[in-house]
Amino acid sequence: MDMDPKVFVISGPSGAGKGTLTAELLKRVPSLTRSVSATTRKPRTGEVDGTDYFFMSEAEFGKHIENDDFLEWAVVHGNRYGTLKSTIKKELSEGRDVVLVIDVQGATSVKEKMPEAVRIFIEPPSVEELAKRLKLRDTETEAELARRLKNAEMEMLLAKTYDYVVINDDINRAASELVEVVQAERSKN
Repeated sequence: MDMDPKVFVISGPSGAGKGTLTAELLKRVPSLTRSVSATTRKPRTGEVDGTDYFFMSEAEFGKHIENDDFLEWAVVHGNRYGTLKSTIKKELSEGRDVVLVIDVQGATSVKEKMPEAVRIFIEPPSVEELAKRLKLRDTETEAELARRLKNAEMEMLLAKTYDYVVINDDINRAASELVEVVQAERSKN
């Protein structure tokens, strides 16, 4: 029996471990594909255009908004992020399940446009642990760090609106739980 491909939306606050957990999920379930988001933020060291993100100028991003090319887009921490409809359509039409790693605002937009999308919230064990992880990451100024922590507290209030919440207290355990969620949802077809 042919199964309809699914869209899995993974979101949560900055530093919760979305990227790390998603990488682990993709290793363990290689038939999943990760959607590449567009952003106006500058690439971090080691990030590759078209692999990590589609890095765009403000003008280019704006043109995509005007053309209604985004499934969702939002301003997060002062930069724009979005998911191009064409990227998702291509993967789904080829029969692949797609994982979107996006912020809470984007996840809400996707749910409105694609109610069948499965939303998974990655939660840190505590706000203190989140602060520690963000400091260790050392990619933000003190002001950005403060803003991300303030946003995180707001975002964590929305966890209960998601289909699933995975607490990232231990990477192996959390990744195993993510795999179980994906497998359970795939078997519902």
